[in-house]
Order: sequence, then C-alpha cells, then structure tokens
Amino acid sequence: MKRLFFSTTAMIAVISSPALAQGSASAPDVAGPEAARAVAEVVVTANRSPQPGDRVAQTVAVLDAARIKASQTVLVSDLIARLPGVATTRNGGVGGITSVRIRGAEGDQTVVVVDGVKLNDPSQPGGGYNFANLLTGDIARIEVLKGAQSTLWGSQAIGGVVNIVTADPVGPFEGAAQAEGGSMQTGLVRLAAGGTSDRLTWHLAGGHYATDGVSSFAGGRETDGYDQSSLNGRARLTLSAIASLDFRGTYSRSRNDFDGFPPPFYAFADTAEYNVNKETVLYSGLNLSLFDGRLRNRLATSQTRIDRRSFNPAQTVTQKTFDAVGINRRWEYQGSFAISPGWNTTFGLETETSSLRTAAFSSFSPNPVPDRARAKLEGIYAQTQGEIVGGLTLTAGLRHDHHNAFGDRTLGQLAAAWSLNDGQTVLRASFGQGFKAPTLYQLYSTYGNLGLRPEVAEGWDLGVAQTLGKGQFKLSATAFGRKTENQIDFNSCSFAATTALCFRNGVRRFGYYENLVRTETRGLELDGSGQFGHLGLDGNYSRTQAENVSPGSALKGKDLARRPRDMANLSLTYGWMPTFTTSLDLSWVGQSFDNGANTRKLKAYSLVGLRAAYQLSPEIEVYGRVENALDRRYETTAGYGAPGRGVYLGVRSRF
Repeated sequence: MKRLFFSTTAMIAVISSPALAQGSASAPDVAGPEAARAVAEVVVTANRSPQPGDRVAQTVAVLDAARIKASQTVLVSDLIARLPGVATTRNGGVGGITSVRIRGAEGDQTVVVVDGVKLNDPSQPGGGYNFANLLTGDIARIEVLKGAQSTLWGSQAIGGVVNIVTADPVGPFEGAAQAEGGSMQTGLVRLAAGGTSDRLTWHLAGGHYATDGVSSFAGGRETDGYDQSSLNGRARLTLSAIASLDFRGTYSRSRNDFDGFPPPFYAFADTAEYNVNKETVLYSGLNLSLFDGRLRNRLATSQTRIDRRSFNPAQTVTQKTFDAVGINRRWEYQGSFAISPGWNTTFGLETETSSLRTAAFSSFSPNPVPDRARAKLEGIYAQTQGEIVGGLTLTAGLRHDHHNAFGDRTLGQLAAAWSLNDGQTVLRASFGQGFKAPTLYQLYSTYGNLGLRPEVAEGWDLGVAQTLGKGQFKLSATAFGRKTENQIDFNSCSFAATTALCFRNGVRRFGYYENLVRTETRGLELDGSGQFGHLGLDGNYSRTQAENVSPGSALKGKDLARRPRDMANLSLTYGWMPTFTTSLDLSWVGQSFDNGANTRKLKAYSLVGLRAAYQLSPEIEVYGRVENALDRRYETTAGYGAPGRGVYLGVRSRF
C-alpha cells in the first residue's frame, strides 16, 4: 500500500508539473487530434467529468438514448445484462430481488448512481441496491464502468459503477408519451414534459407499470404480480454566466407479491405474501464555473430513503412481517480544473451518513423493539489525467476515507490509454483498488461484529479497441483480473460453539458476520459491432472465472455462487426502410452454481427475442416485441420462477 501511495503521488506530480508550466489553456487546433476527439464519444463515469472516449483508460460500456429506445426493454437490469461481463439474477418474475454482478463481483459491490445521486440501501444486509424497481422509462444514458473503481467512487465500487442519466430537454417545450400492453396482463403508461429557456431548464415525468407476473416459486400455481407508480423531476436555474442551481427529485412506490418459503421448503412455498417498497431521492446543488470555465465546482447535498415493508395475510396476530428504513445523507464538493489543453484534474470531498431501522414481526413478537444504527464515512480524492505525448494519456488518482467504526483507508489508481491512427486504435491498461466498508447491518444488527475490516480489492485490465472502415465496424478485447480479501460472510454458530462472538450479552446467537472469504476473478471480454448496408450486427462474449481461494476453507477452488463462466449475446437489426426496422436478439448464459459449495447446479439456457418498430410519423412510433420467443424454462436462482413467452405491443410519441 505504501509503495502504491508514493508511486501514485509521484505520478500526479510528474503529470501536473509540465502542464502547469504551460500556462492558460488555449483553443485547440481544429485540424489536429483534438478535432477528431470532438466527434468522439464522451464518457463521464470513468473520471466523474466528461472526457473523450479515446482518452479513457478504464473499460466503460455506454448505452445511449437511441439504443435504450430501440431495445424496448422495461427493466434496467434486463438491459445491462446484455453487456459483456455483466450477470443478473432475480428471485422470480418482475419485482423479485434483483442483483447485478460485474465481472464476478458480489451484487452489493456495485455502485449505482442516478443523476449524480449514489443509491444504496443501508438497511440491506450487504448495503447494496436492489435493481428490481429500476425501470428504463425516463433514462437517456447508461454508463457501466467495470473493475475496482473506489478512487473516485468510494465504498462499494469493487465490481464497478452503473451511472444513469435521465432525459434533459433541448427545446422551449417538449413532451413524450408511451403506452404498452401485453402478456400476463402487463400494462405501462408514461408521460413526460419539459423545456429550456435562458434561465430555466425543467423536466417532469411520471408513469405506472403493472403485471400479473409469474409464480415466484418455480412450481407455484398462483401468480405473483408487481406494480409501480413513479414520479421524477429536475430543474436547473441559471443565476448568472458562472453560477446555476440544480434540483432533482424522484419518488416511486411499488408492490411485489412473493412466495415466502425459499428452497428447500417447496411444500410451503406458494404463499400470498407481498412487500411494499417506497424510494425517495432528493438532490440540490450549486454549480460554479470560474476562470473562463477552466475550474468547475459543484457543491451538493442529497438524501435517499428506502422504506420496505413485508406482509403475510395468513398471519392472525399481525400481518406485517418485516419493516425496514434505510436513509443515506450526503454532502459533497467536486471540482474539475483544466490545467492546460489535454490536462485535467478532478478532486473532491464527501461526507456520507447512513442510518437503518429494522424490525421483524411475528405472532410471538407482534411489537418488537426495532434495531437502529448509524455510521459516518468521510472521503477525499484527487485524480489527474494528462496527455504526455501525442495520443498517450495517463491517469493517476488517490483517495483517503475515514469510517467512524473501522478507521482509515487509502487507495489509488493508475491507468493509461494510447490512441493511435487518429483514434482508430486505442490500447488501454488500468490498475485500480476498491474497498467496501462493513455495512450497518453487519456491524450493529443482532448478527453484527464491530471487529470487521473493510473488504479490499485490487483489479487490472488490458484492452484494445479497433475501429474499421469509416467507423461502421468496431471490435474490442479486454482481459481482466481481480483479487478480493477480507470479504464478509455469515459464520453460523452451532449449539456446541464456545467462540466468544457466538454470544452477545451472554445470550447465544445463531451466527455473526466475519471477514472469511478471499476470492480471485479473471476473464476475457470480446465485443463487436458492424453495419453491413441495411443490416446491423452487435455481439459480445465474456468468460469470467470467479473462485473462492480462502486458505483452509472447504470451499477453496469452488466457483462463486451465481456467476456463469460463459455468456454471449447477439443482436441482428435490419432496416427495411427508414421508418421500419426489425431485430433478432439471442442470449446464452452458461452453467453456474446456486451455492458456494457448488452442489446445486443452474443449467445453461438460451433466450430468443424479436423486435419491430415502425415510424408512423416523425412524432409517432408503434412497436412490438416477443420475449423468450421459444418459451424456454430457466432459472437464475434455484427454485424461483422466470417469465415464459411474452408478447407486447406499444406506441410512443414526442411532441
């Protein structure tokens, strides 16, 4: 760690010194390399500020508005599951607990950001975000940053970051409407409106989605439905040429029916239980642009609150079975300074206070005393990016965090991107560290352990991206690896156990959380796209080997649960005319295991999808799709159901 600290500090100094000596920034030479970059794809997530794609050394997958719209996908998790290195699992149909694992990492080791607000649920055991309630309705862009990325993104970014940006209006007034219906009594409606002027830019959207779904239990006879109502809005008020205010808010309420007895209690699985989930996100920020835009500043505060309540109508004394509230409050300052052409530094301060309240209800305990806990995490970070010679960009960063329970952590990142042949060929290499602080539940719950250490990881990747022709053919290959230590797992206590941690206040408990697991992941991602006249092709393949390598463990050498080693996706789109397109989607997910002992196997499966869209006018489009067209039976989690064939038709308009 000390060697990395000093080498990274030296790298930042080397990068910054010559750039500062060059003085103020000047306009780029429009005939030189900057001109090519001006039309290149811009990526935000890797550096927390916009950068041309050929200068970004980390692996980032980008889904823009056109691709999101063409996919016709309702759930964000289903959409990003088609990206290389991204695996998703869901407990049942739509609304079931949904985890996203990037490059073999745990689901709670992924940071989720929506419009600049970091989402997580402090009341969850792992503190992660449940993707079940995240719909694509108003999303304009998704960036998935892969690998250990805690230098800029802090705790949880061991697997990567999913950054989501909602739509921003471009005209004085504009609106959108969508309606869809189909199998399983599914219906979707969405309305949006917004506008921009010299002083005010605003956007407001709302929608409702409902489906009867499928049985959460794979062998169940009754369906477990899901419905969600949501509202989101944002406004940006320009105060002057250098200052503006941002306000954003999101609220959603969803209900999900589920079966309360997971495997192996199949005989009792088909229950009438349900949960109600409410998510509230609030953000306000002040933006200042100084020194002719070279120094950009953002001072912001945000709050996320997730309320989860579960009910069982079969209970008599109390139908409520569980109640949890997780709240996250953040203050942050972020600055970005353009030192000179091609040189930029991003830096910031963050303070995050998390709290939870949980209670489990039963006929024996209808009025339990809730568990409550609170923790504070403070961080400071800096990252410098510079072009040292033509086309070769280096990135170096450091972060220091202080957690009120486990103490301090310092980590860093080094990366390089080499753009050749006017950006036609890009070579990338990166090394990054990640960490994940113990969660409130792991520290303070009935099973808590105040002696926990943070999970830490070191990851690397090497890649090459090649553009052929006039940009219509793109190929990339990336090899990656990661080692994770101190991974937290639940350790059970037998009735004969005498370990001190098996007792709390003299009372024996069922178990406790402990730093038990060490893991290693390595793999390869291949991605390609091309346009052959009217035919568009987009495909990828990923090989991910994620193993438990804990010394002395009976599970050493076993695959981590629910990590398919092999996955592949292929999409073929044909434009019959400018207004009519059809698509064929193929997905294949290889074999995996449902448990760490590798005794429960999840079989490989393949899915086929069909899509079509017809533009009736510049403002109105009709579309339709068939999901799981071959009606395959499959499981992403053992014992849980998954949707069969579904047919959906819709219409959307812009005005």
